[in-house]
Amino acid sequence: MTDYLLDANVFIQAKNLHYGFDFCPAFWDWLVVQNEAGKVASIEKVGDELRAGEDALATWAAQRGNDFFLRPDDAVVPALGTASGWVSGSGYQPAAVATFLQVADYWLVAHALAHNCIVVTHEVPADTIYKVKIPNACIGLGLRCMSPYDMLRLERARFVLDPVGQPV
Repeated sequence: MTDYLLDANVFIQAKNLHYGFDFCPAFWDWLVVQNEAGKVASIEKVGDELRAGEDALATWAAQRGNDFFLRPDDAVVPALGTASGWVSGSGYQPAAVATFLQVADYWLVAHALAHNCIVVTHEVPADTIYKVKIPNACIGLGLRCMSPYDMLRLERARFVLDPVGQPV
């Protein structure tokens, strides 16, 4: 069972900011190792978003396949209904509801709900009726949600160089 499901923004911000492929490959290696251990994954729709780019992240995502970017299974279908019911009844503007139901965030939350996963995202809760934020959906549906930094700390990830500057 996967413990953590990662939002697209975790990968995108990692590539663009703190964990670029060129200077912090250990982050990407850690994700692969944790995926192989059954702890970290994402969903197919996030993988589709990442592979749509024409960059190193698209290449990395394409190399991961369905072991990393999970397809929806039979348990996700009723969870989609639960998530849809929650967002429709939570006071969001109709356009916000419609948008949420069309993007990967909806599927990510439903997959987490179906499999009791922790959602990992850079998004933060927001008191607005104009956009459904992943953390708000998680709170509303009783799911845990955290930042990637909290996940890395909780899992005691370490990206360390040895004394001569080589990865350990």
